[in-house]
Amino acid sequence: MSPLDRLAGIYPTVAEVLALPAVRAGAPVVRSGGGSLDRSVRWTHVAEVADVARLLHGGELLLTTGVLLPEDDAGLTAWVRGLAEAGVTGVLVEVGRRFDRIPDVVVAAASGSELVLVELTREVRFAVVTEQVHARIVDAQLAELRASDEVHAAFTELTVEGAPPTEIVRQVATMAGRPVVLENLAHQVLAVDAAGLDLASVLDGWEDRSRAVRVKERTAYDDTSGWLLTTVGARGQDWGRLVLVTDTPPTARDSMLLERGAATVALSRLVERDRESLERQSHRTLLSGIIAGSVALTETTARAQALGVPLEGRSLTSVLVRLAAAPTGPALETQERLRDFAETVSAAVRDTRAVALVGGVDDSTVAVLLSLPPREDVDRALERLSAALAKRAATGRALVAADDWVMAVGSVVAQIRDVRRAFLEAAQVADAAPSGDDGIARPYYRLPDVRLRGLLHLLRDDARLQTFVERELGVLLAHDAQHGSDLVGVLRTYLTSGRNKSAAADAAHMSRPSFYERLHRIERVLAVDLDSVESCLSLHVALLGLDAIRR
Repeated sequence: MSPLDRLAGIYPTVAEVLALPAVRAGAPVVRSGGGSLDRSVRWTHVAEVADVARLLHGGELLLTTGVLLPEDDAGLTAWVRGLAEAGVTGVLVEVGRRFDRIPDVVVAAASGSELVLVELTREVRFAVVTEQVHARIVDAQLAELRASDEVHAAFTELTVEGAPPTEIVRQVATMAGRPVVLENLAHQVLAVDAAGLDLASVLDGWEDRSRAVRVKERTAYDDTSGWLLTTVGARGQDWGRLVLVTDTPPTARDSMLLERGAATVALSRLVERDRESLERQSHRTLLSGIIAGSVALTETTARAQALGVPLEGRSLTSVLVRLAAAPTGPALETQERLRDFAETVSAAVRDTRAVALVGGVDDSTVAVLLSLPPREDVDRALERLSAALAKRAATGRALVAADDWVMAVGSVVAQIRDVRRAFLEAAQVADAAPSGDDGIARPYYRLPDVRLRGLLHLLRDDARLQTFVERELGVLLAHDAQHGSDLVGVLRTYLTSGRNKSAAADAAHMSRPSFYERLHRIERVLAVDLDSVESCLSLHVALLGLDAIRR
């Protein structure tokens, strides 16, 4: 939106100036630009010199008798074009001193430049005209300041109160008296207030209509759609647009109102993210202290109570939600991913109306200390939490897929002094829990669920386990490394399928003859009989031991 466009609705127009008593006394006649009398007048300027254009800034209404204008047609034409290029709103020429009537060459040049040209056929007191116009301008500026103060006060109050975007959009619509829509970059409506109009008609075909509206400036008016738009974003990251739906060109107040609304929405989002981040930091610090045993029990209870999580007289359940895939990429990206995942876990906890401390405790794990009423069914609470987290992933509100994490649970305890032990138990479960590609799916895992895996995890640093794994699988691992094959994966699929060759071939997405041929190759490499239950049991334990060692 250009500076002159912003004058609309604040400053008097040329038509309003011509209606002033001091101007009407001059019997004005519009000689050019009759269709542009709605242009705004920023200031009035009296000048007789021919090179006045270089002194102007645009938006002025020039008053002159023409006594010092050029004598030749070329000079008069250049004078008009210079005024038009300077952005002059219009020219009032009093005839009778230099001209009996405005020369045709001046009228033609003004018409070609779309400049408003008015002939004053009687003598006019220019000082009175400027006084009356400037009084109107000052009044308009004061009104603009009052409107700005009103908008500032309204949106400052919304910011202080932490109003959500829906309330901010409602305030913009109320003050503008027109529908207002907040959309994201995918042109999906996030919040809307129809300002008393039919909501269905305002939003009808919104996405297609919005995609057709493209503007270059951050705040601009689109004539085709009748929309005033401003970009919403902060810290160099734009994430949406705020749209004022109007059937008339917007005023400067409309632009100011929309921009202030967009800034308040952006600030609201930043404050909400920062508030959540600060909350997560407080939770993380306390949880890390509990797990490390570095915080006194009385201090832990008091700090948790201050965070709204009572720990006395409650069933305390330690949960670790661990990302299945190891973090990769730059450290900042890893931290951002874990932070967002911690926010997602926290949101899932809120979805279940549970009370808990939630915070990231390492690069891939979010700790949750559920504080449940003594008689509440813990298993049902855990199932609700797992389902809420999966639902958020399914609806795209999390940065991970539904099967990209494992939920490990420690023993339920009643005393805060036992929570550290329960978290260590949950960590053991998280380490030993099967990955998503093992064909085993549970909403959460406890120590009894990991069974042999748990034992092998505890023994993963034992040289005897490592020797056993190497003795059972070393030759096959070496064969895969040398030939670029995956016979270990074929063996794993065969054993996890209960030694059902047909089911294993389907699970491996291979034809049965190809799968059978690979099983025979495994038998030759390992010198074992895969029809032997004991051999298969030994190999399966070795595979589980390999998983534990690699983890």
